[in-house]
Amino acid sequence: KVSEELFMDGVMAVTLAIGAILVYIWFRFEWQFGMGAVVALIHDVISTIGIFALLGMEFNLSTVAAVLTIAGYSINDTVVVYDRVRENLRKYKKMDLAELLNMSVNETLTRTVMTSVTTLVALLALYILGGEVIRGFSFAMIWGILIGTYSSICLAVPILTYFVLRRSDDEDEEDSEIEKVEGEGAV
Repeated sequence: KVSEELFMDGVMAVTLAIGAILVYIWFRFEWQFGMGAVVALIHDVISTIGIFALLGMEFNLSTVAAVLTIAGYSINDTVVVYDRVRENLRKYKKMDLAELLNMSVNETLTRTVMTSVTTLVALLALYILGGEVIRGFSFAMIWGILIGTYSSICLAVPILTYFVLRRSDDEDEEDSEIEKVEGEGAV
């Protein structure tokens, strides 16, 4: 009974967290970015739960906390890459979309890898030296960091190629009006 209640509470917590993240992404980006981020996020959560089921490891409250932390970490990584994509969409209006997405990933790759490696070093120390109590949490986080970094780079961004990203002409007009006003003030 307690195990069933823990499972239901964990599922509800993860579902609510993904829903809240979806709302955040919806307000922050266009729907195409939101779809890519949610697909990557669901991939990370399901693969983390799946690795626990596959290895027959105990799924407890600390594991639920790790899954929620992984969701936050993964969405943070995805948002960093998506910010660069959005910036490059405005900057390179004529560039092919696949080329632009590749350039955006390459520009953020060093930051993403360095952040992941630094976090993994701390998590490996926790896994090795932390004792049995924190081992499940540490393992879930190690797996989540690896799979979250993968999904941010290799899943979330490529999904954007399947959607028609709008290169906003309204923003272009606003930018040119601002430049025109700034140019007149300088003369």
